[in-house]
Amino acid sequence: MEHVDHILIVDDDREIRELVGNYLKKNGLRTTVVADGRQMRTFLESTPVDLIVMDIMMPGDDGLMLCRELRSGKHKSTPILMLTARNDETDRIIGLEMGADDYLVKPFAARELLARINAVLRRTRMLPPNLVVTETSRLLAFGRWKLDTSARHLLDSDGTMVALSGAEYRLLRVFLDHPQRVLNRDQLLNLTQGRDADLFDRSIDLLVSRLRQRLLDDAREPAYIKTVRSEGYVFSLPVEIVGAPE
Repeated sequence: MEHVDHILIVDDDREIRELVGNYLKKNGLRTTVVADGRQMRTFLESTPVDLIVMDIMMPGDDGLMLCRELRSGKHKSTPILMLTARNDETDRIIGLEMGADDYLVKPFAARELLARINAVLRRTRMLPPNLVVTETSRLLAFGRWKLDTSARHLLDSDGTMVALSGAEYRLLRVFLDHPQRVLNRDQLLNLTQGRDADLFDRSIDLLVSRLRQRLLDDAREPAYIKTVRSEGYVFSLPVEIVGAPE
């Protein structure tokens, strides 16, 4: 039986969640709508989903809190698309820092939301979380780190594991696949999120900042990801394939 992607919509506005749910259903997706974090948690205890669409501004536990909670638990690899108000740039930035895979500004067209959902799902499946025939499991070594491409986490020189969000993993893979090559923000955004940058889009800069923190890379004098003024970023170390994880 063909898999139908299951989308969970978390929004306290009943009209929005019903309109979005009905539109996605008409376009071939399976949808479930819930009003808050409590209903979301109850549903996810028994039913896995392929992607979560979540509003930031909700009473009680807002979308930012829920995103952080999901990223630290068993649903850490589930893609999250945040819905934000047009003037809340700070919330969009924090959402990306919390591990959201993409965001869409309200008011939005349902057609654009569908396109963003499909793009996030495609990106997620381009780099599968487990060993499948599309990619051989590898360990990529650089500096003091190794990246396990099967489990999608980092290993330091002592063998300590560092977990990565889906967005962090995709960005690191792009850098490791193109070492010592300058990549501009448009290229990075297209390769990791499948879209072009808006004029004031800072999502790649935020992801780079998060990734530097994971790598313990000093932003003032980075050893791994260096900023090339007016051009973009470059992963400055060579990368070596050292074998498959045990």
